[in-house]
Parts: sequence; structure tokens; C-alpha cells
Amino acid sequence: MAPEEALLNPVRLYKAEEIRSRDCPIPAAAGVYAWYFTSPPPNVPLEGCHERDGAVLLYVGISPKAPPMNGRAPSRQTIRSRVRYHYRGNAEGSTLRLTLGCLLADELGIGLRRVGSGKRMHFGYEGEAQLTDWMGLHAQVVWTVADSPWRLEEELIQSLVLPLNLDQNLHSPFHQKLSTLRAEQRALARSLPIERG
Repeated sequence: MAPEEALLNPVRLYKAEEIRSRDCPIPAAAGVYAWYFTSPPPNVPLEGCHERDGAVLLYVGISPKAPPMNGRAPSRQTIRSRVRYHYRGNAEGSTLRLTLGCLLADELGIGLRRVGSGKRMHFGYEGEAQLTDWMGLHAQVVWTVADSPWRLEEELIQSLVLPLNLDQNLHSPFHQKLSTLRAEQRALARSLPIERG
């Protein structure tokens, strides 16, 4: 099966509990992953988005990133570690979680906050837990192994409607609105006290 087909017409989609389990089916390899949502966040335009098994494809990502041009060692991250982080990490380390949290802020009653020393931002410890629960209910994922995942990601972003991708996706009609929403959340976080603990 071609890599694109594995993402667009997979045999099945995988849920959070399967990915977080000890027997996680995602290989520890380089590749591309695609996020489908059974209940998309509010105000996300869905026209033209790809659908599969009652879920809509809104975001693609890769691991690792393209090797640095400055001679530094390339990332050793894999699609397994990356997807698992999206499902259980926080918005400081996950662009997908940052975007979802900004879109769901009113619905979940959460907001971006400065945490720890104040240099990092996420949705607070309770807010991140709520976001994890929401993703467990509504977000499903599929993946494909690829030697140069950044090339396939670029092709997918150019050929598909992926409203939650910002990088390389200036042609998306939702790009400006999503960028503004994320900037507003960051500005609000800077105006609030640092959350500790």
C-alpha cells in the first residue's frame, strides 16, 4: 500500500487507549501520522476535508523533522514517541495540543498559562488533563513509515484540506484565524500569574 493510501484509506483508525497501552501498535520508526476527529473542535471549517469511517482528517504530522542544515545531529524521535506525546503530553511540546486547546478553550473552560519558571506555556495541569480526556474521546490516529517523512508531509499539506496544520499551509483559509487565536491565547497567558505545582 502506498504511504498516502495508508493514511487516507487505512484499514482502521486507532484510539487513545490503544496507543497509550504497553502493546502500542505504532513502530519506533520515522514516518507520518494523520489525525482524524469524530467530533471536530468548534468553528473549524470542514468543507473539502477528507473523511474516513465517520471521522474527518484535520491534521498531519511527522517524526522526526528534517535533519538540521547546521550540522547538528538529527532528531532520534519516532512516530511512536511523537503520537504518544500528542495523546498524553502538554501544549508546550505538542503543536496539535496547543491548537486543540485554543479551539476548545471556551467549551472546556481552559486557557493557556505560563507554568514552572514562566518560560513554558500549556493549559495548566487540570486543563491538560481535560484536553487528554477530550482527545481520548474524539481523536483517532493512523500512520505510515517513511524514510523522509518531511517530503510526504509537504505533499499532503499541499494536496489536502488540513485546517489544523499551520506550517507550510498559508493557502488554508483557516490559517489566519487559527494563528490569531493562538496568539491571543499566548498574550492572555502572559498577562496572568504563573501557575505553579
